Amino acid sequence: MRVLLVEDDEMIGESLSDALQDEAYIVDWVKDGRQAILTLKVQPYDIVLLDLGLPEVDGMGVLNTIRHAQIKTPVLIITARDEVKDRIAGLDSGADDYVVKPFELGEVFARMRVLIRRAQGQADNLLIVGNVQLDTTHKRVIMDDSPVDLTAKEYMLLNIFMLSPEKVMSKTELEDSLYGWGGEVESNAVEFLIHSLRKKIGQQRIKNVRGLGWYISNSN
Repeated sequence: MRVLLVEDDEMIGESLSDALQDEAYIVDWVKDGRQAILTLKVQPYDIVLLDLGLPEVDGMGVLNTIRHAQIKTPVLIITARDEVKDRIAGLDSGADDYVVKPFELGEVFARMRVLIRRAQGQADNLLIVGNVQLDTTHKRVIMDDSPVDLTAKEYMLLNIFMLSPEKVMSKTELEDSLYGWGGEVESNAVEFLIHSLRKKIGQQRIKNVRGLGWYISNSN
């Protein structure tokens, strides 16, 4: 899952970015509204965490601009503005949810899961493909009623596949979802991850379409 964090406060931004990465999110962090708009026009994200009190263009301006541009990425406002009129204005401008600072990280993560799940048409936080189950709330994978131990990157890769079973994902799409800005990506990193994941959930579960990419199959 790739997150755009839009926050100009260094301390809040750093702590939130670190916490999101600990939760197996890929985080890109920008510190002003203009950069947020430019980024959202060229890079897809699963969700945006948006402060309102931003330099260059404030959060409301960001919301209005991206919604007019038909960018439908879920937006969770995270702000110190706690008056009802501010919440109403944010939601009416296109935000999907609103959290007031100071906040509990657990609540932020829960609200993120709801918005991402809703955008992807998922009924709950349990993904099931064949004999593999992935619990996105607790970051657990079960296969044939037994737990499967995955690395953080293996978990992220499996999550990407299981959100769209039978859909072929290209190497570029997978790299964009698995690695943030500034991250060094070796040429065979995706292939290596797929190889290691196949060893844990079965060679035939993840299939290759030569020249196009990979997908997770509902059948063994």
